[in-house]
Amino acid sequence: MSPERIKVASLLDKVMTAAEAAKLFENGMVVGSSGFTKAGDSKEVLPAFAERAAGEDIQITLMTGASLGHGTDGKLAAAGALKKRMPFQVDATLRGKINQGEVLFMDQHLSEAAELLHNGTIKMDLAVLEVAGIEKDGSLIPTTSVGNSASFAALADKVILEINESVPLDVLGIHDIYMAENYPYRNVIPVVAVDNKIGRRTIPLDLNKVVGIVFTNRHDSPADIAAPDVKTSAIASHILNFLEKEVAEERLTERLLPLQAGIGKVANAVLTGFQHSKFKHLTMFSEVLQDSTFDLIDAGIMDFASASSITVSADCYERVMGDLDRYRDKIVLRPQNISNTPGLIRRLGVIAINTAIEFDIYGNVNSTHIGGSRLMNGIGGSGDFARNAYLSIFVTQAASKEDRISHVLPMVSHVDHTEHDVDILVTDVGLADLRGLAPRERALEIINNCVHPDYRAELLSYFERACAQVGGQTPHILSEAFSWHIRLAETGSMKKAETVNAA
Repeated sequence: MSPERIKVASLLDKVMTAAEAAKLFENGMVVGSSGFTKAGDSKEVLPAFAERAAGEDIQITLMTGASLGHGTDGKLAAAGALKKRMPFQVDATLRGKINQGEVLFMDQHLSEAAELLHNGTIKMDLAVLEVAGIEKDGSLIPTTSVGNSASFAALADKVILEINESVPLDVLGIHDIYMAENYPYRNVIPVVAVDNKIGRRTIPLDLNKVVGIVFTNRHDSPADIAAPDVKTSAIASHILNFLEKEVAEERLTERLLPLQAGIGKVANAVLTGFQHSKFKHLTMFSEVLQDSTFDLIDAGIMDFASASSITVSADCYERVMGDLDRYRDKIVLRPQNISNTPGLIRRLGVIAINTAIEFDIYGNVNSTHIGGSRLMNGIGGSGDFARNAYLSIFVTQAASKEDRISHVLPMVSHVDHTEHDVDILVTDVGLADLRGLAPRERALEIINNCVHPDYRAELLSYFERACAQVGGQTPHILSEAFSWHIRLAETGSMKKAETVNAA
């Protein structure tokens, strides 16, 4: 234990073990935990509660910023500790429990999660917050994420603090903590440029709420960084070529507009591609700062990046945390109801790049469910950005599983983003620019540019027959609209039998 991490002497007697802190949980509690995409999450108290719950009949509702690291969601799910989880997760064990109906899951836009607390829909009993230290005024120094921590600190009845000694205290200064007023008194959020800082460096806290302090010395779970492959490189190339065309046609400059990219190998490939482009003085207004963000900063290509967390590989973590002064004037971490707020996204003119599971011939996007029923991860912040971005781009591979599955379909099995919120669709095959197009025009643009060759003729046939037999503004043959999904469920392939036999 480092005394310099607690600058309020009256709190020293609150220090306890994780097991002791876990005893403070009560059955039926609504618990908030810091953590956003594996960064800045509870590394001691929640796992200790999972151990306790494995031997007791006790369950909680757990709200976080986004996903947790170190397998914590899985440990809680396996122990039967979760009644309900919100607003995002990526854990395979928890996913299984959700899809089996054993854990309820509320899939919500990340910008809106804290609003349920601020408007009184949900009352929070206990918050578990990772911090680097406690200042003399009792305020908290966040670590590698902000997420919903500021709202949890303000609105939870009780607070347990996890002080992470592995995070240097000079992390102080990279955060911008701003709390918007509650409705009906909410004012303009005065961010007019990506690098504006409008709040304070620490999270205020009523120290009377503190019921326990636990020390830890564990790094965040490292991000899984996959090198660009043939498909992701092709997707990145299509996007970069499109943006270069936008510059040539004077709709953008070489600085572009602030970028947002979802986490994962496609986003990493796209951002990595900017290192070999003519674009310069880039900025980012996103949710997560990844390895590629810091690579662009180091290369002098990106001037500033704003997000809610730092989620990077182990090597990049050491690079950043070991030299924070190098990045201090180039990054900022904000609460997610600021980083993801629709008004700021629209005002700044963000170029949003997010991943789809599948999309259909009219541009509706499924980001969350397999076969219409089985949850993968959640909508995350993709909806916050898609609806409000200057350019809303969705990407996926054209086909997968030895081309047995097409990711472009007559109709998506689940809709997260309607055709009205989608500007550009990209697969490894090509790019469809849907701006200014009516549904029938969109269908042809998508079929001709994004569909895997094995499926293009059948999809075109479906569209042409729908136009001829049914008509309407958005033609569909309802008896066939989900036939590809049904075929996959029954045969293991979306291809027609004769197509499979011919191959």
